[in-house]
Amino acid sequence: MADYPEFTLAAIQASPIYLDREASTEKACHLIEEAAQKGADFAAFSETWLPGYPFFYPYPINSSLWNQAVAAYLASGVEIPSPTTDRLCDAAQKANIDVAIGLVELDAKTRGTVYCTLLFIGREGRILGRHRKLKPTLAERMLWGEGDGVGLAVYERDYGRISGLSCGEHEMLLPAYALMAQGTQIHVAAWPYTRHISDSSPVNGLLMSRAFASQGSCFVIAIGSLLRPDDVPEIHRDLVRERDYGNGGGGSCIIAPGGKIIATAPPNDETILTASVTLETVLGLKAVIDVGGHYSRPDVLQLHVNRHPLERVVLSDASASPGNNEIFNSNEYQEETKDTKNQ
Repeated sequence: MADYPEFTLAAIQASPIYLDREASTEKACHLIEEAAQKGADFAAFSETWLPGYPFFYPYPINSSLWNQAVAAYLASGVEIPSPTTDRLCDAAQKANIDVAIGLVELDAKTRGTVYCTLLFIGREGRILGRHRKLKPTLAERMLWGEGDGVGLAVYERDYGRISGLSCGEHEMLLPAYALMAQGTQIHVAAWPYTRHISDSSPVNGLLMSRAFASQGSCFVIAIGSLLRPDDVPEIHRDLVRERDYGNGGGGSCIIAPGGKIIATAPPNDETILTASVTLETVLGLKAVIDVGGHYSRPDVLQLHVNRHPLERVVLSDASASPGNNEIFNSNEYQEETKDTKNQ
């Protein structure tokens, strides 16, 4: 008789401290610990949770307020690796939990570009990998660079295989298929705010998250953040009030293989939503339709994924040191980090 161990998924629906990297990191570490205390094996945050989705766009370019906000946004970006990611890794290790968290990732080479990045951290306290959003949506292109194929990956954990995409990437079809073909079993659908995970949203995050769960025969953690005037610096609070980021009826949720919603968070409350599940449903449905396996025709249709890092300048001199645009081996990074700490 097959054994299907139970594990617990968590959607961390909370507001960061917008444009404040240090305060948001501190809050993230506390939330990671809290999710573990609720029994979670894997917890997910929303799109660019640290230090927040760019609530100030679109806004008249070259206005003093817009310039101030954009500069602060860039200054609060997170390099990978960095002391900020070290703190997140330490929190995951202490809590013994896997984490996926949306970051505003700073390009270490130019320091003039940020990416919408999902960072995956293992309970061992090491970075599993990162995924940069392939195509920023609408006005996001004013702020974020385009990602690469490095992070179109599925990570093997003891309870299952995990993956993730951000917001509009779920409309692109091919990134989703790439992850399904790698056998994802638990997927993070990271959205900006809970209002995007509703039937009333222009980009129907709930529909696309349920579609991913159905097509991929996998669990989906559909997670959004919150935005209240007091969460942002005082200078921007009127902008938040004007935009009215209140929810239209949705909330973060956990979706079962096949598309059924099994847990939903209240739309405007800070909460950690959990659901205890097994892989029995995943395997049962994949046996019927495995879109990246037996239910495909590679002789007719194939998908090529470029997993090389996106490089604009290639330096051939021996003294050139790698930046964070290059793919890194997380095991090598972990060993280097340990050696540095021991010195």
